[in-house]
Amino acid sequence: MCLQIRNLTLKYPASPNVVFRDLSFDLTEPGFNALFGPSGVGKTSLARVLTGDMRGFSGEIAHEGMKTFLYSYNTERLPGWSAVGRHLDKVTPTGRRDRLQDLVPVFGLEDCLRQRFSQLSLGQQNRVNLLRYLLQDFDLLIMDESLANVDELTREKIILQVKALYPRRHFLYISHNVVEVSKFCRDIVVLRGAERHPQSVVVRGQDARLDREVDRGRLDQSMLEIVNASS
Repeated sequence: MCLQIRNLTLKYPASPNVVFRDLSFDLTEPGFNALFGPSGVGKTSLARVLTGDMRGFSGEIAHEGMKTFLYSYNTERLPGWSAVGRHLDKVTPTGRRDRLQDLVPVFGLEDCLRQRFSQLSLGQQNRVNLLRYLLQDFDLLIMDESLANVDELTREKIILQVKALYPRRHFLYISHNVVEVSKFCRDIVVLRGAERHPQSVVVRGQDARLDREVDRGRLDQSMLEIVNASS
């Protein structure tokens, strides 16, 4: 399975500004890959294009072997009156109860199941929202700041466990955190302004896993390449 973007061009109808001009890149391997770049460079717009929520673009998007794309974002909210555990039970497909039971402690949500969604902190809400997506069928899950407001140690635990549990799925991780994408992602697509050519540069990250330590020198090199590509 792979994702190929060829000559993607997009302009909002009411704006004179071009979001993408001949944007092209490939993501060929499953696992965690990333979209990185400053606010306003088009990360969320590209996510919406990939999921079919945004039209009016030209170019080609090929996703061989990939059918189901899901999009999780950090401001998405569930019904505030619903108990978290009841909602998760309702949206969990048949046969995935064991996976739900495995993920609840990984996400640190054991004490949240009897609470209403509106009673949770922002970080807890984001974790619940991401968890429900992981219980669904998907070939690609786009995580748009999905772990915002979650402390660093918990984010790391979640990312490493998700990578271990879903080794053949594709993830597109959107974050402003250069250390995080460098450490946990395989390929980082650095998006630049539409006036830049090329508009994207792909940097190889360190793809940290539970069974593989990250070399600090190589991590520093990945971060430097990302910063240089962004500037």
